[in-house]
Amino acid sequence: MSTMTAPAPSSSSKNVETTPLTAEEARKMNAYWRACNYLCAGMIYLRDNPLLREPLKVEHIKNRLLGHWGSDPGQTFTWVHLNRLIKKYDLELMYIAGPGHGAPATLSNSYLEGVYSEVYPAMSQDITGMQKFFKQFSFPGGIGSHCTPETPGSIHEGGELGYSISHAFGAAFDNPNLIVACMVGDGEAETGPLATSWHSNKFLNPIYDGAVLPILHLNGYKIANPTILARISPEELESLLKGYGWTPYFVEGSDPDTMHQKMAGILEHVILDIRAIQQKARSAAPGTPTERPRWPMIVLRTPKGWTDPTEIDGHKLEGSWRSHQVPITDPLTNPAHLALVEAWLRSYKPEELFDESGALIPELQELPPKGTSRISGSPHANGGALRKPLHMPDFRDYAETFELPGQLEVSSTERLGAFLRDVMRANMTNFRVFGPDETASNKLQVIYEASGKTWMNAMLPEDADGGDLSTSGRVMEMLSEHTLEGWFEGYVLTGRHGFFSSYEAFVHIIDSMFNQHAKWLEKSKLELRWRAPVSSINLLITSLVWRQDHNGFTHQDPGFLDIVTNKSPEITRIYLPPDANCLLSVADHCLRSVDYVNVIVADKAAHLQYLNMDDAVRHCTKGIGIWDFASNDTGQEPDVVMACAGDIPTSESLAAVAILREKCPSLKIRFINVVDLFRLMPEREHPHGLSEREFDSLFTVDKPVIFNFHAYASLIHKLTYKRTNHDNFHVRGYKEKGNINTPLELAILNQVDRFNLAIDVIDRVPSLQVTAAHTKEWLKDQITDSISYSHDNGIDRPEIRNWKWPIA
Repeated sequence: MSTMTAPAPSSSSKNVETTPLTAEEARKMNAYWRACNYLCAGMIYLRDNPLLREPLKVEHIKNRLLGHWGSDPGQTFTWVHLNRLIKKYDLELMYIAGPGHGAPATLSNSYLEGVYSEVYPAMSQDITGMQKFFKQFSFPGGIGSHCTPETPGSIHEGGELGYSISHAFGAAFDNPNLIVACMVGDGEAETGPLATSWHSNKFLNPIYDGAVLPILHLNGYKIANPTILARISPEELESLLKGYGWTPYFVEGSDPDTMHQKMAGILEHVILDIRAIQQKARSAAPGTPTERPRWPMIVLRTPKGWTDPTEIDGHKLEGSWRSHQVPITDPLTNPAHLALVEAWLRSYKPEELFDESGALIPELQELPPKGTSRISGSPHANGGALRKPLHMPDFRDYAETFELPGQLEVSSTERLGAFLRDVMRANMTNFRVFGPDETASNKLQVIYEASGKTWMNAMLPEDADGGDLSTSGRVMEMLSEHTLEGWFEGYVLTGRHGFFSSYEAFVHIIDSMFNQHAKWLEKSKLELRWRAPVSSINLLITSLVWRQDHNGFTHQDPGFLDIVTNKSPEITRIYLPPDANCLLSVADHCLRSVDYVNVIVADKAAHLQYLNMDDAVRHCTKGIGIWDFASNDTGQEPDVVMACAGDIPTSESLAAVAILREKCPSLKIRFINVVDLFRLMPEREHPHGLSEREFDSLFTVDKPVIFNFHAYASLIHKLTYKRTNHDNFHVRGYKEKGNINTPLELAILNQVDRFNLAIDVIDRVPSLQVTAAHTKEWLKDQITDSISYSHDNGIDRPEIRNWKWPIA
């Protein structure tokens, strides 16, 4: 285990240069900033007359004024200063815009840097291109007002607030030369995910990782309310940020001349501080304890809507919540306000900034970096272009071997852990495993043999006794699913690979994050050819609903699958491998894939194993199939189809089949297991869907289908409602019934157990409704006896716990 010293003392700001810019540098930077701000405002208001070459008229204004202005000037101000230092110090830097709907700042800089015109040639560097650039913003058929996938230089959409810092750290992990400047909105800073993500500095190693420079932008207001951090005292704010382990530097004011000098001095100081921290760590002798630095950050306090008109109709505008979105809302109907918009736009003096053709004047074109050093042209923001495939061990080498199905009990996730361990060993610079303090709980602890848990805090002697902590660890554990998912997304969007495991009930914490990422992938994959494919998000859902005998009802919720099925079929995949070999096959496939969110559902407890590796590969390749060892309808029409999806429902379905084959030997049963859930959908609705002919061949067109499902039964009906035989589908799944139950008792409460399944078959097969009456009564008695035994003994009956598939 690596050792860890206490945090280094805070850096002093006494040596910050107060006037680092020459008068000429300041003049040019301010002019470039004006150009950015002009473009930001023009995007919101103008559909024509982009450079005000004629007096502003109503017909030049968009009919619907949409977008957010308030944070843009502070963001463009920061960007101009980042450009100076990229050139001066040859920095590798990317930028993340956290403020919601703050895209105009990124878009304006991308346009002025020339990247936007390279990606979208119609948006050319002239007056015609500028007119199109303005009109498309928040306009039908155009682009949104936040940094959507269409925005060059962005990996962070900001449609939902709170994830900017976690995305920034994900980009910085294993990127030792990269600095990620992250603008954090003060409204965004009130969200729970953002609050936990400040702690990401405890996981960043200055030797192997890049750096994150948070810039907390305090402009005082959200949509209609003050922001908390802008209203607490400066002393309280500084104490808060220092308590998080940061060294904050403050840039405050509204006068552009003064602010340019302040920002230039402090920003240069913190960039050099970052370099000094990294140099110290990277030049230390081997074995030297790695310190957790107090990384620098900036607090930028500027007026809301900086540089827009000071007031409107006697009300404060600049520095007020009125500047948050569209500062002047009615220029189409109010001539005085139209004149105010024109005066505001002309205050930036566009005639001084753009030449006769509409291009930025040459002296300003010289200010931003060139090529891939341009922030909006950073290759890290199109991470698929940097992505390298994983070096993969052969998953077959980790196979569980056995002679007969249903005899051996194994934890599937334990076998997966050994595979992931060796995936990590083969990819020690571009693969990480993420989990909220549950890697060991989810039976994946063998991964620690490849790498410990990342930990840049103090370590105690007792941590060495099984703590598996390491300053150079690659297993990312923090009790915040939000932060972990943000790290994971930032990591894959910048070209790397990962794997995330979570308890099933609490993966819901990242529902909306999954939604946002799936939408990002859909746009990128289907509409933007310039965005290269990125590694898939791979989510292992474990500690499942059916094995919560100690956690109870609060830990029973398999509904994440319903959320996933609402997203684009081009992006989502759901796998329910029934045993260890199937899980290995599925995991290998998912780790090799790109541009998906792969959801794998597999329990961590020991379960019976059914398919040898060759059979497992064939079964997973098909995604759905008949299990011959459990079927007895070969060459005949079945009386009933027993179908299942999920490891525990599979076990109960097999047990039901065994009962029926013993008690009703003439019954012809077809047993179907589903691994790839989307195989149930029609092929016209999902790429993995079965054709009508294939589906009917498996499930018949008129026989009862008793489908035992891992999650909520309605999901199977949703996926199959257009199928020929849907009326004969009888699905059993979780019914929100549970407490501190034994596994069988919980199954009985939700009627997914072997006895209820067998009763259902008897009720739906006409020939059994009379002949199997005694069997049905026996099954009812088994239910009563099983519940009584569990309540008396706190455990299921031995014949349940020790059940194996009958050997013929």
